[in-house]
Amino acid sequence: MTATAIEHGHEHDHAADDHHHTGEIDLPTYLEYTRRNRLGMWLFFASEAFLFLALLVTRFYLWRGPHGEVVRPELDQFAGLVVTAVLLLSSYFMNRAEVSIANDKRTDFLASLLITAALGTAFLVGVVVWEWGMFPGIVKGHLKPTDGVFGAVVFGMTGMHALHVLSGVVLILNVWWLGRKGHFSSERHWGVEACAIYWHYVDLVWIFFYPAIYLIGTTIEAPH
Repeated sequence: MTATAIEHGHEHDHAADDHHHTGEIDLPTYLEYTRRNRLGMWLFFASEAFLFLALLVTRFYLWRGPHGEVVRPELDQFAGLVVTAVLLLSSYFMNRAEVSIANDKRTDFLASLLITAALGTAFLVGVVVWEWGMFPGIVKGHLKPTDGVFGAVVFGMTGMHALHVLSGVVLILNVWWLGRKGHFSSERHWGVEACAIYWHYVDLVWIFFYPAIYLIGTTIEAPH
């Protein structure tokens, strides 16, 4: 639904640009389109919240010690801290991109989008290569998906989140490509706003996932 909403946003942005030549759509109409799209997107986020909440509940239900205490596996704390910092930094540049287009600073807008996409990609590399250990010749991961409830939950939570980050990177590059072709303006940039909201939402989810995976609970060795 997010991709559809943003695609519609691009169509409206394009139609709004054509308004200067054809008069087919005026600003009030465009703003009404944006209002409807914004509502639809927040409804989508509400439904997504149930998915992420279910993963968090599963984590706290399954990661219990013999006496019912909350536990967690031994993970690379430095890796978790680095990927978290990278993702939070990407939110800054995503916000900068949105502010730039709102002020018709297209060069800053395009540059900020590319930096955001690069940081998002760095986050994915950190999770897949560093924490998952998908390339053992480079880095050996601490867990495998088959390592009981620890492996299942870690890979389930980080995998689902990584999928959303990947989707966000694709959307950002799509917005960058459209912006490079002259789409969007200070008054008409719903596609940019939608992309930014999605990215900040994905970052917010990680703010809850990071402590749940890396910080909360007593560390115990995962069964192999």
